[in-house]
Amino acid sequence: MRKKIGVLALQGAVSEHIDQIKKLGGNAIEVKIPEDLSTIHGLIIPGGESTAISRLIQEIYLYDPIREFAKNHPVFGTCAGLILCGSSITDGGKKLKSLHLIDIAVTRNGFGRQIDSFEVDLDIKNIGKNIPSVFIRAPYIASVGKDVNVLAEFDKKIVMAEQGNILVCSFHPELTNDDHVMRYFMNKISV
Repeated sequence: MRKKIGVLALQGAVSEHIDQIKKLGGNAIEVKIPEDLSTIHGLIIPGGESTAISRLIQEIYLYDPIREFAKNHPVFGTCAGLILCGSSITDGGKKLKSLHLIDIAVTRNGFGRQIDSFEVDLDIKNIGKNIPSVFIRAPYIASVGKDVNVLAEFDKKIVMAEQGNILVCSFHPELTNDDHVMRYFMNKISV
């Protein structure tokens, strides 16, 4: 049975995640309404504009269903998805309602604005060395709870972590040809 991986398709880098899932043999499904969650084995919350995604999650009544889904299924938050999965925000974000899926405090736009975007090769615990990583208006993890496993750091800032079935990263692995990070997430999913 092929793994069915949902990509929250409200705003942001949806098609790039879908393409990478398909290249790895997964069945990619756009998640737009709560009922879509019942058809998938794992969920990706992609990068985009975190406040807009948060507002849309609430408007279409996905907030509680995503939290319920995450109790038993893997969830992967990239960039804005990391912000949404976190438990608190250090720099404002009053209009943003976090999903509280992983015990981390997040600093939004921690690496600067759009013009400060960059690409770097990261050594990522459990995944590999020299993994190409694209940072665009990227957040970083300011602090982690005791049960959170830090997977990668850059410039003395935490940029990737996991806690149980929740995986988050500050960067956009879907914007490179390297599939190590997506493969790692897909391996968390059992069908």
